[in-house]
Amino acid sequence: MAGDSAVRRWLPGVEVARTYRREWLRPDLAAGVALTALLIPAGMGYAEAAGLPPETGLYATIVPLLVYALVGPSRILVLGPDSSLAPIIGAAVIPLAAGDPARAVALAGVLAILMGAVLIVGGLLNLGFVTDLLSKPIRLGYLNGIALVVIVSQIPKLLGFSVEGVDLIGDVTETVRAIAAGRVDPTALAVGAASIAVIVVFRLFKSRIPGVLVAVAGSIAVAYALGLAEDIPMVGALPRGLPAPALGGLSWADVASLIGPAAGIAVIAFADTGVLSRTFAARRGESVDGNQEMRAIGAANVASGVFGGFPMSASSSRTPVAEQSGAKTQLVGVVGALLIVAFVLLAPGLTANLPSAALAAVVIVAATSLVDVGGMVRMWRMSKTETGLALAAFLGVALVGVIEGIAVAIGLSFVAVVVHAWRPYRTELVRVPSVDGFHDIARHPEGHRIPGLVIVRFDAQLFFANGAMFDDYVRGLVADAPDPVRWVVIAAEPVTGLDTTPVDELVELDTFLDSRGVRLVFAEMKGPMKDRLIRFGVGDRFGADRFYPTLDTAVEAFGASG
Repeated sequence: MAGDSAVRRWLPGVEVARTYRREWLRPDLAAGVALTALLIPAGMGYAEAAGLPPETGLYATIVPLLVYALVGPSRILVLGPDSSLAPIIGAAVIPLAAGDPARAVALAGVLAILMGAVLIVGGLLNLGFVTDLLSKPIRLGYLNGIALVVIVSQIPKLLGFSVEGVDLIGDVTETVRAIAAGRVDPTALAVGAASIAVIVVFRLFKSRIPGVLVAVAGSIAVAYALGLAEDIPMVGALPRGLPAPALGGLSWADVASLIGPAAGIAVIAFADTGVLSRTFAARRGESVDGNQEMRAIGAANVASGVFGGFPMSASSSRTPVAEQSGAKTQLVGVVGALLIVAFVLLAPGLTANLPSAALAAVVIVAATSLVDVGGMVRMWRMSKTETGLALAAFLGVALVGVIEGIAVAIGLSFVAVVVHAWRPYRTELVRVPSVDGFHDIARHPEGHRIPGLVIVRFDAQLFFANGAMFDDYVRGLVADAPDPVRWVVIAAEPVTGLDTTPVDELVELDTFLDSRGVRLVFAEMKGPMKDRLIRFGVGDRFGADRFYPTLDTAVEAFGASG
């Protein structure tokens, strides 16, 4: 049992292999084949965006996919170079490389190793709780924001041209200008539109053959037969070569200069991966451990750096393709990695006739699966506050950036928590005819107070922001009571936290009540809260005679006090 637990913790892929079901094989193989058509050009493109040779993007895809299949907790997550990391990698590596491509590759490899080490250490220290901050509204807003960003970024390719926008607004502006200037290529648009139509039709008819695969293969065949390589943009041929160590020629000074960027990239990569992993797991009725995810992404990055790659994370464009293609397990990533190796060795020129418009169509259709307008509408009906958080995450991701958008939403989540705890639900408890116990007077206006007794319930922990409110609320109930009050009983069972500021408020309240001949007592207070009162130095003031195990015993004691 201990051995099985260790395998599940450190090598989830082995556990999946042990329990693999035959009916998963076909969809996994099909999804792996379909995914490969996107992995190759995406890896090459993001490598170039980072200022590195295109083949390094393939190495940063092959090796991480194989490693993650063994150590990763998510069954569907697709790893590889990412658009949010590429500019940061380039900013860290290019100035140090001084125009030397080999040195740039080595520096990028060290950067990936350092980043991976940061994540592994974070996972071992159980810092994966970061994903616990990614609530449903944040995930909902994040996915819709990512979908918008991805779709907008692919529209120019679908129309047969490129733009230089650096963000969503820039992309939209430049795309509109290009369309107005007549830069739309009808041939590229026809290829892209036909690819979208094929994928959608195959999906509607629930074909066992992936529409993505048909669209990509069909567009290659059409482009080759009609000789379109000279007319519209193509993905281009693959470079030759397999992953190999490329870390030579560096000094310790180079390593030291990359520590800061590595830490920053680690935070961005894990925040992005954490949202994606947790969101897709929830969509599939699964769960992932944040610490395990952090260690897995770290291990994949270390391996990427050692074998000629660069820092990478989970992909928000390729993961939906795997999901939409029917992926069941990590075998999809393994198939994708092995097919990339086969293409590099056997058919490096195959993608020379793959239209960029067809690839854009694949990405756009995949991104639409992330859109959840219905979820936003349902959330609006349930909670306006949480809808606001989702919109903040959506706008932050779409207009500012992935990590910035998530950070804004998490910050607003904390504000919402503080506001909720600052003004929690509080009520007076009363007797209700023919019903045992004590009940909320707001829900049972037919209830009656016990003369001389006020029972108060405060549904939150007591902390610095709400201690004064608690004090004022109790004083208000005493002042408004129809009969002179002799006892105040705090129904303390919901109070799960206590810090020093409300303790001072409790002392002031007790002093105030005592001056008016009113006794303050507590019912159902948890042991740890009593311990805190003692630790905060008021154990003598609030002795054992102030605490009752139940409300009934407190009320009986009030009655006996005469």
